[in-house]
Amino acid sequence: MGELGLPDLDATSDRPVFKQIADHLRAAIDSKELGPGEKLPSESQLIGHYDVARMTVRHALQILQSEGLTVAEHGKGVFVRSRPPVRRLASDRFARHHREQGKAAFIAEAEDAGVKPSVDSIEIQESKPAPEVAAKLNLAEDELVIVRARRYLLNGHPVETATSYIPASIARGSQITQPNSGPGGIYARLEELGHRLDHFTEEIRARMPLRDEARALKLAPGVPVFHLVRTAYDQDGCPVEVCDTVMSSDAYVLSYELPAQ
Repeated sequence: MGELGLPDLDATSDRPVFKQIADHLRAAIDSKELGPGEKLPSESQLIGHYDVARMTVRHALQILQSEGLTVAEHGKGVFVRSRPPVRRLASDRFARHHREQGKAAFIAEAEDAGVKPSVDSIEIQESKPAPEVAAKLNLAEDELVIVRARRYLLNGHPVETATSYIPASIARGSQITQPNSGPGGIYARLEELGHRLDHFTEEIRARMPLRDEARALKLAPGVPVFHLVRTAYDQDGCPVEVCDTVMSSDAYVLSYELPAQ
């Protein structure tokens, strides 16, 4: 091990030098020798340690950034990315007891993870839904929805965007159309309006973010997103909300408890 705590290059390996350097730095990050928020050795330090050209070091650092492990701050250096994980419990996150305690799902998740939740960029409008949303809500061609678009943050860092579509015939004139939907969020308001929630369906896929999504979530290159579309049903089996959510994949662990029979 050299003075930086990194191994020396393996001259007998057929693996390119810049990839060996990336391997060493990745291992240090994975083992927490370089913890979240910590600065990586500078380019000059790595050049001195490995006795390689500056471009070789830069190629190695670019690999780590493309993998979403590091962020480069102009004039300051390269740092290990610091993102708080949140554990989503599918069997519990929409439990009625959270709403009865005045907590929306995101707040309950964040408190469980020990991080500070906040919401910004709330936009509300009444409009005609896209055909796929109208189909999920069983709406006629001329029916409108209330659209609630917002961005969620943990410790001040954006981790999720969500857009809810609620039939205007249900939500029009209620607190659902206000920026502050009240204790327990829009699901609590739907139940107050007589739509006691019975179950949810979710469709989840992983993909690379669109440009606007990467910008909104401040994603580093190489970080994928979870794209989740959820439909909420009331006690009569009627769909009352569709929520289209995009989540930074490195801020969440999706954890599900499934019955065996």
